[in-house]
Amino acid sequence: MAVRRPGPVRWVRYALGGRLPARYREWVLYDATCRTWVARHLVRTAVPLTLVSVPIVLFVPGPLWVRLCGLLLGWLVSAQFAIFLLHDSVDHRVRKAGYPPGHAQAVRDAAARAIRERGRARYDSKYR
Repeated sequence: MAVRRPGPVRWVRYALGGRLPARYREWVLYDATCRTWVARHLVRTAVPLTLVSVPIVLFVPGPLWVRLCGLLLGWLVSAQFAIFLLHDSVDHRVRKAGYPPGHAQAVRDAAARAIRERGRARYDSKYR
């Protein structure tokens, strides 16, 4: 069975913290465990920041450089918190999809273990 991806509107809702319907359960797990899961988390973090940044640049009065510097500081602080809370945030998304706590980390650990074992087998076959 292929993993169903949410459409753009559902994905934006998901990025803003919403829950996806049950038919996207496998995709949520894939999103939290694939090779690029950290980059995906940072992109999800950028969505609400972008939705707030555009009106600030366009409608808040004052010099543009002040608005841009303020936004840059906000983006840097948000990125810092997104990195600090990376594992907890992703685990929360996976739990909202119906998986047990810690399931995403267990899947990532199993994948890393399999990659290490394949590398060790290659090394052993070549050098031992």
